[in-house]
Amino acid sequence: MKLGIDIGGTFTDLVLLEPDSGKLFFGKTLTTYPDPTKGILNGVQELLVQHGKSIRDVTTLIHGTTLVTNAIIERKGAPTALLTTAGFEDVLEIGREMRYDIYDIFIKMPEPLVARSFRKGIQERVDRNGNIITPLNEKQVITVLQSLVKKGIQAVAVSLLHSYANPSHEQKIGAILRKQFPQLAFSLSSEVMPEIREYERTSATVMNAYVQPLTGYYLNQLDSILRGMGFAGKLHIMNSAGRLTTIAGAIQTPVQLLESGPAGGTMAGIFFGNLVKKKDLVAFDMGGTTAKASMIRNGKPEITNHFEAAREKRFKKGSGLPVRIPVIDMIEIGAGGGSIARVNQLGLLTVGPESAASQPGPACYNRGGALPTVTDADLVLGFLHEDYFLGGTMPLRKDLAMAAIQKQIATPLKISVEEAAWGIHRLVNENMANAARVHIIEKGLDPRHFSMLGFGGAGPVHAFQVARQLNAKQLIIPAGAGVLSALGFLVSPVATEAITSYISTLPSINWKHLNKLIAEMTAQGKAFLRNAGIAARDRQISIVADMRYAGQGHEINIPIPAEKLTLASISTITREFQAEYRLRYGRDIEGIPIEAVTWRVLVSGPTTSLIPKQAVVGNHSKALKGKRKVYWGKQYAITPVYDRYLLKPNQLIKGPCIIEEFESTTVVGYNSTVKADRYNNLVIELL
Repeated sequence: MKLGIDIGGTFTDLVLLEPDSGKLFFGKTLTTYPDPTKGILNGVQELLVQHGKSIRDVTTLIHGTTLVTNAIIERKGAPTALLTTAGFEDVLEIGREMRYDIYDIFIKMPEPLVARSFRKGIQERVDRNGNIITPLNEKQVITVLQSLVKKGIQAVAVSLLHSYANPSHEQKIGAILRKQFPQLAFSLSSEVMPEIREYERTSATVMNAYVQPLTGYYLNQLDSILRGMGFAGKLHIMNSAGRLTTIAGAIQTPVQLLESGPAGGTMAGIFFGNLVKKKDLVAFDMGGTTAKASMIRNGKPEITNHFEAAREKRFKKGSGLPVRIPVIDMIEIGAGGGSIARVNQLGLLTVGPESAASQPGPACYNRGGALPTVTDADLVLGFLHEDYFLGGTMPLRKDLAMAAIQKQIATPLKISVEEAAWGIHRLVNENMANAARVHIIEKGLDPRHFSMLGFGGAGPVHAFQVARQLNAKQLIIPAGAGVLSALGFLVSPVATEAITSYISTLPSINWKHLNKLIAEMTAQGKAFLRNAGIAARDRQISIVADMRYAGQGHEINIPIPAEKLTLASISTITREFQAEYRLRYGRDIEGIPIEAVTWRVLVSGPTTSLIPKQAVVGNHSKALKGKRKVYWGKQYAITPVYDRYLLKPNQLIKGPCIIEEFESTTVVGYNSTVKADRYNNLVIELL
């Protein structure tokens, strides 16, 4: 069996899969703070006991975590030093010399993860072609490291000028660290991000070193605990690009795990999209803390290499720490089930980005939370039921939700509790729809032409109204929507990406040199998959180049033929570049040569192929469970409530209605129809 575990801000989700039968078993438990492994163990034990399984039956366990992101946001990494080329000690603060808000006179730039006193310049120099101008002063390296150790440094980032072109100096420093300072964790930029752009490369390397000790301790501890429970299989970790890596790979480059959990949702979206023959989708994921939207085009995720962590202002590009790693491109906003609603100083209702998380949680959880949240509003409106949250295993307190909304929202605004709850519900839907719309339109796409896939613990409650505002014609709520990110882990491939910068216009490329670079990166990827236990016959290789018109500052990703490249390849590469450029910018630029900047080789294993069969939970005998009062904006209406597990395939139901299952609740509004397809996905047509 395979087990997927996704730690979110509020809940930890679990999915157990029998690959041969396709049978799925779902579990959900509160995330535990400050040690999330307790929540994992609680959830694993509950899930296995509930379905009569043993941890010894699990041959593969796949985990996604927010540990790295949280450590960077909360500045809880290890004391870290930076060794760089003399004269470049301040690159982390100089950055790109750009203000993310030119009108903010009190602007706050992101604080570097390494203090100035721990950033040391080393005598060495390599030019942009990889030629050594000044040899590395190894004695200075040893002296500097000895002084840093005395100051309590636990991790070292090494980022030298032009090391992507010649990594020999960084490798020598790595050998010194490995031999003479084995107690220190260290990261070399030529291994973490071997490409141009000094600021981004240094930032990513520092970030990687900063979280290495914490990630290593956490993953080794988790592995040890699972082994102690009797687990004897393989443990894989989900990275930010929707690919699986090994524990060793995750510990070496933990920066790749920044968007570990959300990536699983998009990969699950691809799986279900292929299942129902929908290649173009908007994947909408709303959990307890945040909501995310990503694009799936032609059955593939949109991958970006531009990412920022720990932004000073959540929606301000440039206000965070840059890291050029492959990440599934998604928009994220602070709108989840636990997002807190307030009346601001202007007397206006606001929702998020602060979250009540799992501790103290929404007021209705009865765990000490006193502030109203989106979940409280959904409960008051009748979308959720007090006695059937998590299948009845976690009763909610509607009276506490009403009291919190009355005190914090309704009384200050002089409106009823129901109107206040509806305002919270409607506002969070507006925020999510606006963010998703901008994300889609920025890619030159029209949201009306895409079906929407809704998932996450709170996603099915809100997806209908978000889809309505995006003018989407169809909404799909897949089986197991409440734990879909964990399910996405189980259908994602083990993969690794090797990168290198080789800058040249297409006519000037040294094809022999380029083919050698690609061969070396391919061999590196094959070795990684071989160590992960992936057979040679199951490996797939794809090549991508970051390209631009000469003189431009940013690149776009272009697929490259997976064959020996020659002068004759220029026409194919040019055609691919022009097509992608026109899609994004609506035009070509004549008379300017095309330039390749960075080359990427992805070596991946197979994806899991299965027909999902959801395990039935509950003891209802009829699909129609009953009816209850639901507030739809102006007044209450008696609304039918269905048991998702007992819906017959292709049974057409008119909205409005509520459809309940263990992990989530689906809300279907007016002017719509819904039916379950043969895979138990809910297909909602918005009329």
